[in-house]
Amino acid sequence: MSGPAAPPLEIRTERLLLPVWSPGEAADIAAGRRRPEWHADYPQADDRDAATLYVPHSAWSPRHVVRGTTVLGSIGCFGPPAPAADDVPEVEVGFGLVAQARGWGFASEALAGLVAALDGVGVRVRAAVRPDNRASLRVLARCGFTGLRGSDEDGRLVMVRPLPVPPGLPVSSAGDS
Repeated sequence: MSGPAAPPLEIRTERLLLPVWSPGEAADIAAGRRRPEWHADYPQADDRDAATLYVPHSAWSPRHVVRGTTVLGSIGCFGPPAPAADDVPEVEVGFGLVAQARGWGFASEALAGLVAALDGVGVRVRAAVRPDNRASLRVLARCGFTGLRGSDEDGRLVMVRPLPVPPGLPVSSAGDS
């Protein structure tokens, strides 16, 4: 049995582009090197950590968050999906923006774009966030992360976004048998 189809290597939203990193970009990020088209504060420590998850030309690898021609941060999957306890394919995602790009709705827009692409290939999404990170909790809530699975070994809340019900499929209710 093969896994779910992969999302596109490049995702577009209303204001953003979310392309998977190239091998050269991943190497520069891992080394902490900058490129002219990257914001002066990018890459950050979390981006360098994400570089350890990079697989060349894989849609499950980290992506840039690009506004216009400037990279403002990163978003992506922590590897390909794996079956969860209920056998639904699931992947963990993470995201981060430079401080100057926060408060403009870019994180919510980027996550909504990535989640829509993952919905399209039938992959459920989870994210782990520190309980005191109110901004990220708001982003997750805006993007439909409604399930709380408790906390991970680092004390972060593990939030899950259920897959949408496909059109035409009946939605069960408590009274259905």
